[in-house]
Amino acid sequence: MTTINESLAGDFILVGFSDCPQLEKILFAVVLISYLLTLVGNTAIILISYLDPMLHTPMYYFLTHLSFVDLCFTTSIAPQLLWNLHGPYKTISLTGCAIQLYVSLAVGSTECVLLAVMAFDRYAAVCRPLHYATVMHSRLCQSLVGMAWLSGVGNSLIQGTITLRLPRCGNCRIYHFICEVPAMVKLACVNIHANEVQLFMASLVLLVLPLTLILISYGCIAQAVMRIKSAQAWRKALGTCGSHLLVVTLFYGTITAVYIQPNSSYAHSQGKFITLLYTIVTPTLNPLIYTLRNKDVKGALKRLVQKDRAQQSEKL
Repeated sequence: MTTINESLAGDFILVGFSDCPQLEKILFAVVLISYLLTLVGNTAIILISYLDPMLHTPMYYFLTHLSFVDLCFTTSIAPQLLWNLHGPYKTISLTGCAIQLYVSLAVGSTECVLLAVMAFDRYAAVCRPLHYATVMHSRLCQSLVGMAWLSGVGNSLIQGTITLRLPRCGNCRIYHFICEVPAMVKLACVNIHANEVQLFMASLVLLVLPLTLILISYGCIAQAVMRIKSAQAWRKALGTCGSHLLVVTLFYGTITAVYIQPNSSYAHSQGKFITLLYTIVTPTLNPLIYTLRNKDVKGALKRLVQKDRAQQSEKL
């Protein structure tokens, strides 16, 4: 088996959207704006959740980690993508490709599990409201987040290393805009059936299993609310779970289409645009979804602004 250093023998060419020069100009503007909004929005959520004591709850503890994951996810992809979209050079260094592969795979896998953890938190809040503080104690929250990160990093180390060790026989053209496992596996000059089976199994564990747990959690929530038969209960449940459910739909609806779709169609433009949605667009929308519909975040922001004004007045 070829070692990683031997397999990484030359720079990679990210073909991306180079067949559509006019589209690249539009995508550059879209990606740049989305990346800036992602940085501002997710950093704001992290800071607000940390600075406001009223938000020191399990929900915002998980949301802080989700925002950090989105920051890492987009930052591992957007700068290189902007560089390739702006100029004629579509290359990425060997080290850069390996780092992008490991980081994006680790945080992407972590987000899959983290969204399932957040669904369990919403289940406990709606279906076990009287025991919520007992069930979602700090040690459990830390353990669940640790499990999410451990599964993501573990999957990245295993899948990334196996992918990089595949012999490529000089193939260096990646028909994608990022170094991602399904695209890089296609560069191999050996039979990759075992790798495709492994990728599919990993997708089942880190995509389908968490999604199943999310659906079960929301199924239990729907049953609990239906037993109450109250319009107010429905509105409260929607307010509690609506933001998370929308984020789950955006993320899983796009990423499953890429990792579970037939391999023969992966290299086409449809796969690239879908990947663009869950790597760039979804992390941009997440802060908007959680803040525009969330009175707690709005209230915390107002309190922080008022506190800052009061401190400035005291100085004067």
